[in-house]
Amino acid sequence: MPETAAASWTTTPGLTETHELSLTTQGPLYPPSEVMDADGNFVVVGMINRTTRDGAIRPDWGAAVVSPDSPLPEFGGLAPYTVVRELDTEPDGADKDIVLHTLPLPLPCNNYPMVFAPEQLPEAGQVKRPSHAFHEVPIPDLRPEDGPKVTAPVTFGTWMRAGGTLEVAVTSDGHCGTFDFAFSRLVPDSIYTVMSLRAHDLDPAGPTRPGPLGVPNVFVTDADGNGRYHATMPNPFPDPELPAANRIINVVVLWMSYQRGYGGAIGEFGLGGDIHAHLKLRGASFQNLRTTAAPQS
Repeated sequence: MPETAAASWTTTPGLTETHELSLTTQGPLYPPSEVMDADGNFVVVGMINRTTRDGAIRPDWGAAVVSPDSPLPEFGGLAPYTVVRELDTEPDGADKDIVLHTLPLPLPCNNYPMVFAPEQLPEAGQVKRPSHAFHEVPIPDLRPEDGPKVTAPVTFGTWMRAGGTLEVAVTSDGHCGTFDFAFSRLVPDSIYTVMSLRAHDLDPAGPTRPGPLGVPNVFVTDADGNGRYHATMPNPFPDPELPAANRIINVVVLWMSYQRGYGGAIGEFGLGGDIHAHLKLRGASFQNLRTTAAPQS
């Protein structure tokens, strides 16, 4: 990229934004959700692919039970979800007692060509596991006498009570971004992590691997589901015209069904196999925030 383009990029030191996080069960559009019910259907809170009156396929925010037999396009494409029925998202509504489950492995209705933990589990796509209720996930090496804390069913009504806010700011030198989260009514006594979504992570021409928002990226909720998390990230909002620029455009708060973190990976399987999106922003964000790389010493 010509130097003039980089020179015209002005950082925004001290600029702060506050965002309310949205409840979700969805990562990318496929698989349609990172949560299932006991019948093996996706429990989707997020973008629902539907056919419009003019025959186009358009994703719109909503909530529905979606069949795992929904048509699966190539990565980057769209196909209408096979909607079993709409969902009542009120915490005390008609669907409050749905018991939430992990996705089985290999992941159903998945077209994302990504190995999430290339050093830890490069052959993740060959692993086979059944779906488990969240409170019955077989945590490695766990014994009853070790005192598991998530022992009651995690229901849709409980899931839909959560909330969170994010304050994101550019540091005074313009080289870093700070991310400060406050959460309430998440799944109690649980490990959560926070991941970043960058501009090219879902690029059909060559997706980059999604990564943690800071390492370690773990926080533990208290008995009421409250928690906090902070991360300072180097140059998270570079000039998108620069070669290899890959801005953070979203953040996702993940419930970790195996109650563990994964170092520099977001999970071994991702997408509902071992991570489950609970809160995020509804679309690409942080467009007004600008950073530059720190000078190399």
